[in-house]
Amino acid sequence: MASRINAEWEYAARAGSMARYHFGNSVEPLGDYAWYDKNAYALGEAYAHPVAQKKPNAWGLYDMHGNVWEWVEDCWHDNYHGAPDNGDAWTVECGGTAHVLRGGSWNLDAFSLRAANRSNYSPHHHSGFRVVRALSPATR
Repeated sequence: MASRINAEWEYAARAGSMARYHFGNSVEPLGDYAWYDKNAYALGEAYAHPVAQKKPNAWGLYDMHGNVWEWVEDCWHDNYHGAPDNGDAWTVECGGTAHVLRGGSWNLDAFSLRAANRSNYSPHHHSGFRVVRALSPATR
């Protein structure tokens, strides 16, 4: 079982969809929602773009596919065997500094931007993180 943190990222990226991308399975509209190799890297735009220049997903979240890899708290493991079953982040047994990255980047192909895709890089210029703030029960 994936940790809650890893699973929450995918849940937010999908925005209620079970398709490859939050907007469906076809790659045709991907350029409307994501910076990736076809509309950035191949055109010489080898950099992350400012957030919210593309359409958001159904929950109003921008850049969940492409633009910049996003770190989640989990350390990288090849599979989920032995992952915490209580929803905690899988932060033990890292064997280094690699964490799970989600979302893809401006230099990757459409397949690599699928909501279910994950990778395992250490920090570098293609990764970032998403700041999340939990609402208090009174404001939900």
